[in-house]
Amino acid sequence: MPIIEVANLVKTYDDVNVVDGVSFSVEEGEIFGIVGPNGAGKTTTVECVEGLRRPNGGSIQVLGLDPIRDRYEVTQRLGAQLQESRLQDKIKVGEALELYASFYRDPADWHELLDRLGLQDKVGSKYAKLSGGQKQRLAIALALVGSPEIAILDELTTGLDPQARRSTWDTIEEIRAAGVTVVLVTHFMEEAERLCDRIMVIDHGRVVALDSPSGLIRKIGSEQRLTFRPSEPIDDAVFANLPEVTTIGHSGSHVVITGTGNVVQAVTALLAGLGVVAEELRVEQTSLEDAYLELTSGAGDPDGTEPGAT
Repeated sequence: MPIIEVANLVKTYDDVNVVDGVSFSVEEGEIFGIVGPNGAGKTTTVECVEGLRRPNGGSIQVLGLDPIRDRYEVTQRLGAQLQESRLQDKIKVGEALELYASFYRDPADWHELLDRLGLQDKVGSKYAKLSGGQKQRLAIALALVGSPEIAILDELTTGLDPQARRSTWDTIEEIRAAGVTVVLVTHFMEEAERLCDRIMVIDHGRVVALDSPSGLIRKIGSEQRLTFRPSEPIDDAVFANLPEVTTIGHSGSHVVITGTGNVVQAVTALLAGLGVVAEELRVEQTSLEDAYLELTSGAGDPDGTEPGAT
């Protein structure tokens, strides 16, 4: 039985369906990603799952519970890091965790959480004095302090530098390893590809695809692109007979070839047979970002927010 099950979810603001018939399920123990353009309905969807917003239609089951009718029980078993949230500047890290722990009947040891998240030396620091990465790790700690079975993390790494982002990725993998099911809302395709078992793509309030990262990539094909500078001039016609090659082009002194299957081996073997060296060789494969751009229109709400989102 799925740990989260959403069927035909509808959420309307000003007669506009921001979420329009969204259906999906999340299995216990997985990292489930939700991606889509700004204004696509991602945050509104998860806020309905969290019980923060009342749907206009459809059904939601979280651990077999209704997030609205059984809100207290759901909040005891589900932890959330909201897209936009902050603490008072003067509250200390330890004070915030102690306060949040008091909301739960079976809280985690927040001292242990701080240690696991690398914040043990910040227990007496004020929120305003934390770096962006430290604030994000604190947000994770607050989401986990209730010992939840599910953690929903919304745009967790936005605004972080690459080092802090990758550190946060490690933390998310550790959360899953500890037995927590994770729902991750993100607009970083590298993040989704690295972390998620399955990804739901939403555009204009509707699900346009739901699959594993590799499955989404396969939906738009698996072409590879080779770019190289031949050590001596070579006629394009020599590549045309290779069944793996689909297009041949040029970028300055470089040859650009796209193809499928074993196109890399076919081209390099042909060049070797001709005694030509492929200098500055670069191989690019279809990425999750390519699949995402193909699957979505890329047109979201002009101000970058969802109607009604806070």
